[in-house]
Amino acid sequence: MSAPSSLPAAPSRSGLLDGAITIVVLVGLWQALHAYAGDAAIASPLAALRHLSGLAATAGFWSHARATLTAFAAALVISAALGIGLGLVLGLRRFAGEVAEPILAGLYSIPKVTLYPVILLIFGLGLGAKVAFGVIHGVIPITLFTLTAVKGINPVLVRTARAMRLSQAETIRTVLAPAVLPEIVTGLRVGFSLTLLGVLVGEMFASQKGLGFLIVNGISLHNVQQTTAVILMLVIVAVAANGALLWLDRRLFHRT
Repeated sequence: MSAPSSLPAAPSRSGLLDGAITIVVLVGLWQALHAYAGDAAIASPLAALRHLSGLAATAGFWSHARATLTAFAAALVISAALGIGLGLVLGLRRFAGEVAEPILAGLYSIPKVTLYPVILLIFGLGLGAKVAFGVIHGVIPITLFTLTAVKGINPVLVRTARAMRLSQAETIRTVLAPAVLPEIVTGLRVGFSLTLLGVLVGEMFASQKGLGFLIVNGISLHNVQQTTAVILMLVIVAVAANGALLWLDRRLFHRT
């Protein structure tokens, strides 16, 4: 009886080792790319870390970080609410879902930068435009994941709920929600990264505040170390947040 309790420890150690090897390989590839392209194209890992630590010691950097975080939080909340709501409606209405799914996938293939003039005309420069860029990047993937989750519900579960004469609220709480939540959480993980990407694009084109602005400012001034350092920080934050969401996903839904 005691043997099964020791099984989960081995995959955990293996996962940590795999993660460490992956980081070492990625840093090695980064260093090799730096050796090939030179300082004019990309900073070395050590130089980027040093520059990032210098930036982190300045108040101006955190002012830009707060601006990005504010826009990202607003965009993520709007993307999640709109995406889950629209996905649930379209998933429960099968014909509407069948019609909307290819349209949404087609719309998502449009380069969002082409909407730059329209976004600026509606929201102007500043927070509104950044949030809008984030939402148009994040809402469609969340909608499609939710729509697919609802469409994939086993009809037997619904028929069983009807046979048990569960009310609509009980059916949603005890049958539908547990069935669709894992896919919705996966959609939120994907939407998280894409919403962050959208906010950064918005800051690069429609703002003079934020980490996206720092990146484009570094490019225009040919400050390679600044550009690489800010991108490094964004990658670290995105990987850490996605890792936390993945861990939460597995803890809640016992997925391997």
